[in-house]
Amino acid sequence: MPITINGVEHELDVDPRTTLLDFLRRDAGLTGTKKGCDHGQCGACTVLLNGQRINSCLTLAVMHEGDSVTTIEGLGTPNAPHPLQAAFVRHDGYQCGYCTPGQICSAKAMLDEIAAGWASVVSDDLAGTPVLSEDEIRERMSGNVCRCGAYSNIVAAIVDVAGARA
Repeated sequence: MPITINGVEHELDVDPRTTLLDFLRRDAGLTGTKKGCDHGQCGACTVLLNGQRINSCLTLAVMHEGDSVTTIEGLGTPNAPHPLQAAFVRHDGYQCGYCTPGQICSAKAMLDEIAAGWASVVSDDLAGTPVLSEDEIRERMSGNVCRCGAYSNIVAAIVDVAGARA
């Protein structure tokens, strides 16, 4: 069973009880995705599955035959970081850094959701185009919990990148 991770095809030859998170970290050797609470509550394990964010600890690897997964390693490199990675550094959008990979993957998907016109619970007009605001960012990033208190810097980094897109 194939699965594509960061553009590279891998074989899913694992125990069917293996979570996608454990497959990524243990079998694919991609340790950028972090195991936080292991219950889907902290968002540290957020990856992009076919472009949409998911908590990789809450799904089994074998459920994703033929899917495409993007981890933090697939967004950018140290020499060519993704704009969100660069903005998080520029705005000091992290403290200990443990949750940062999940935060950046979630922010990437969140900006794509807004660009696609997906409303959130705080959107003023559910049928209209969502307007990027700090309330929208905070609501859409609420599944990624940072225990170090860097929320304002994370919002600043996302606003910086969203402004660059406009």
